[in-house]
Amino acid sequence: MWLSDMSVRRPLVAVVISALLTVFGLVAFAKLTVREMPDVQTPSVSITTTYEGAAPEVMESQVTKPIEDQLSGISGIKNINSVTRKGRSSITVEFKLGWNMLEGTSDVRDAISRARPKLPDEADEPMVTKDNGNGDVAIWLNFSSTQMDRTAMTDYANRMLVDSLSLVDGVSEVSLSGDLTQVMYVRLRPADMAARAITVADVQDALERENIELPGGEIRNNSMTMAVQIARLYHSAEDFRGLPVKTAVNGQSIYLADIADVEVGAKNEDSAYQRNGRESLGIGIVAQSTANPLAVAQGIERKMTEMQRFLPEGAQLEVDYDSTVFIKQAIDEVYETLAICALLVVAVLYLFLGQARTTLIPAITVPVSLISAFIGAWYLGFSINLITLLALILAIGLVVDDAIVVVENIHHHLQQGESPLMAAWHGTREVGFAVVATTAVLVMVFVPIAFMEGMVGRLFTEFAILLSLAVLFSSLVALTLTPAMGSWLMRAVDKPNALTALLDRGLGRVETQYRRLLGAVLRRSVWMPLVLLLCLGGIGTLFGKLPASLTPTEDRGVIYVFVKGAEGTSIERMKRNMQQVEAAIMPLLGKGVVQAMSFSTPAFGRGGDQTGMAIIQLSDWAVRDETATEFGRSLSGRLAGIPDVMIRTFQPGFRGGSTAAVQFVLQGSDYGELNQQGLALKEAAAQSGLMQSPDLDYAEKTPELQVTIERERASQLGIPVSTVASSLQALLGGVSQTTYVDRGEEYDVYLRANQTQFNGISDISRIYLKAASGEMVSLSTLATVTQVASPQRLNHYQRQKAVTLTADVAPGHTLGEALDFLDGWAADHLPTGMSVDYAGESKDYRDNQGEMALVFGLALLVVYLVLVAQFESLLTPAVVMMTVPLGIFGGLLGLWLTGQELSIYSQIGMIMLIGMVTKNGILIVEFINQLRQRGEGFEEAIIKGSVRRLRPILMTSLTAIIGAVPLMLSMGAGYESRMAVGTVVFFGLSLATLVTLLVVPAIYHLIARRAGMTGARDRLVDEILATATPASPSPVPGAVAPEGRDKPAA
Repeated sequence: MWLSDMSVRRPLVAVVISALLTVFGLVAFAKLTVREMPDVQTPSVSITTTYEGAAPEVMESQVTKPIEDQLSGISGIKNINSVTRKGRSSITVEFKLGWNMLEGTSDVRDAISRARPKLPDEADEPMVTKDNGNGDVAIWLNFSSTQMDRTAMTDYANRMLVDSLSLVDGVSEVSLSGDLTQVMYVRLRPADMAARAITVADVQDALERENIELPGGEIRNNSMTMAVQIARLYHSAEDFRGLPVKTAVNGQSIYLADIADVEVGAKNEDSAYQRNGRESLGIGIVAQSTANPLAVAQGIERKMTEMQRFLPEGAQLEVDYDSTVFIKQAIDEVYETLAICALLVVAVLYLFLGQARTTLIPAITVPVSLISAFIGAWYLGFSINLITLLALILAIGLVVDDAIVVVENIHHHLQQGESPLMAAWHGTREVGFAVVATTAVLVMVFVPIAFMEGMVGRLFTEFAILLSLAVLFSSLVALTLTPAMGSWLMRAVDKPNALTALLDRGLGRVETQYRRLLGAVLRRSVWMPLVLLLCLGGIGTLFGKLPASLTPTEDRGVIYVFVKGAEGTSIERMKRNMQQVEAAIMPLLGKGVVQAMSFSTPAFGRGGDQTGMAIIQLSDWAVRDETATEFGRSLSGRLAGIPDVMIRTFQPGFRGGSTAAVQFVLQGSDYGELNQQGLALKEAAAQSGLMQSPDLDYAEKTPELQVTIERERASQLGIPVSTVASSLQALLGGVSQTTYVDRGEEYDVYLRANQTQFNGISDISRIYLKAASGEMVSLSTLATVTQVASPQRLNHYQRQKAVTLTADVAPGHTLGEALDFLDGWAADHLPTGMSVDYAGESKDYRDNQGEMALVFGLALLVVYLVLVAQFESLLTPAVVMMTVPLGIFGGLLGLWLTGQELSIYSQIGMIMLIGMVTKNGILIVEFINQLRQRGEGFEEAIIKGSVRRLRPILMTSLTAIIGAVPLMLSMGAGYESRMAVGTVVFFGLSLATLVTLLVVPAIYHLIARRAGMTGARDRLVDEILATATPASPSPVPGAVAPEGRDKPAA
């Protein structure tokens, strides 16, 4: 190897290379951003259109459908989903991963402008925002005051807080919960209006006519220009009471005060927010779908510190719930694990090598190669996150390997009496090929991962590439820095310490036993394939037995409680329900587990009036002895008895989402049929025991009053339908007509009838309309009112009508089982014309399943081909590949014994095992080949080579196994994912190492007697060249030099 030769001749060059790598690595590390996961957020855009008072069916056909039709032609779209509610349509467009958001957003805006002419004129402009549409709030701030009431607090928040918070980088929207908006409230009195023959339209016209601020042109003369402005006349409630509505027949003016009560008040209460039992204002920060939540949280924190100085007396602004606390904690935990791993590995090295100076040589490769890996990470735009840090922890055990192999071999040469310089030269040359081979194999295992599609592919790509980089750099260091330092630091005469001497004697005994055992095994090598078959059988069985899910359930230090009332429940009744929930949880506050809690109704960001949500924050991981899952179970028990509501407690899912894990979508053309099948499916799901609280997102239960107008009668009276509709809308729904200014801000003038007067069907007859003849007619003379039930929200999934079954996975079961059950039911029961699909986490899980098998197959194939190229033989690599099933069987066994599930993390571990396990095989086979080339007998070469490689194999495997221990035993934030990887690596590698030492030599004995040898062809060419030209030619580069030619010209 010219690299190692150069390093022995010019050691300072080797040192400088490592120093440069470290310096650049540190610079890159400082530039990387920190986030929870690699950036795998699906770029998505949501489109919201409001159309006051329109029923869901009208919204669906007149607003949602026309927009969706125009969207379908855009390129790069993965999903189009929509939810249509009364007066509101929300469409979410998800693009493919890595799609350019700017292009996507502008395409969406173009589509909307094409659809605009088809939408009703009264509908508001569709709003386009770059968030993921589910409105998950990343941070809740809490604004409370001892001096202000809620209206004043809302006013202050809108004036001072919301605008400046929304300017923080990465914030998509700032929403208020529990807010009361200030308006000039005009409470119309229908009876007084009828007595004076005044209609709603008259009041609206009067406001439009009188309450204006208009330019009146300008005056110019020689020296100046002055604008003429007509001043506003109406500033206060007093002014508005005196607004003339119309002149009566006797010439007297009728004022607004005659027919309405006017006051500055709050628009109807439609939300409530409480923290630890105190009424306050919730300020929710929704991050953009592609923003980094940690960066957003830091920005918000800085902004809050600025604002604290200017808050009015008695007001408090504090962070109520921050979902990024988990991320920060988890990342700190990982750094801790990283340090523990490094120390353990160095300890193992010291035990084996017994000299501090010798231990230093492989130990120094750990920081150099890990830090160098950041150069690549920065160049490729990766971030520091839980996945990349996991890669570094696992890399610790791998990066020392190459250095150990080299050091161990130099040590061997020293003991045979060579000088340090010669030992470094020969020792490194002997194993240089094996070092390159193992590195190539490890890197090649991870290359196929980079070809994975979709979200899981993106997650693993960062993991795989960072690990490969660390390993690549470590082999560079092993071939440069290690021999250079070895020639300086290593001595043969050093007395080992007592511990190492003991270990040495022990290993000596182990070697003699191993030699005997190996001889026995080789004589019975015919039976070896049976061991492998047993392993394959075991893998099959365990795959069937182990439950599968996307990720293990993580304890994120927070529990969500979602409360759903009966359809059509009013906000007042919902508040009472939430108080019952609060009363049940409140006693737990400050008792060690619960740290804080906040309640809001309607549920944050989504749901109609009849929903509520509680966020319960748990104490720090170190303080409490209960996990979130255990606490969640006991909480469910506490809340089980509350009447009038359905309650579901759950933990945030993958990457902290608050949607249910099971999302099974039924698609068809008719909501009625879909609902029928959906109810049957829900029943089946509830009885299966695999799922908790299954729920459909469609129900035809919302009470509604339908006003049917008699056409004949209406046309005789000369009252158009539009007049009826607008009068009802104003009196019962409320309308904002014109504005007024108060301390520099504009507020609405809000018209509505007194709500206390309209409680049931009979009250609607109090509404009077004006006929063409001028007389006042009661609504009941030309319309009938009936009570019906209708759906409250209509959903589309991929532009088709859809009903989705959502559920949480029952404890002890997994997502895979639940989805398989639902698929089976659908296949047996669904009529033709209906199809099924998955959404959310279920979709990610299903997409990942097929991918994983492909990556596995690819990894195996690539490793085999790389080995074929290195060993110049088709058979020898097969020997090495036999170790893979052993490792995977061990990993699965470990998961089964510790009661974990197959998740993307344990699959990462499996793929790593392929590389780690084959490495030992390469070391043995490579050395047997070298001995055979030197003319040893076949069996003798096998036994000698295996025994000689026993120590380095035990050392390298032990470092990797010890490196996995802290992962396996880790606690604190996010330990679940670390544990999954640690378990697989620990068990897989332990089992594989023990079995490899016997299986590889035995199988080599069986099949490799006539296999090709790496250097055979080289020697043949050399001999032919030597006979052709009498002058001695320079050897073919890369040939294994015959003994005696590799003395350094020192």
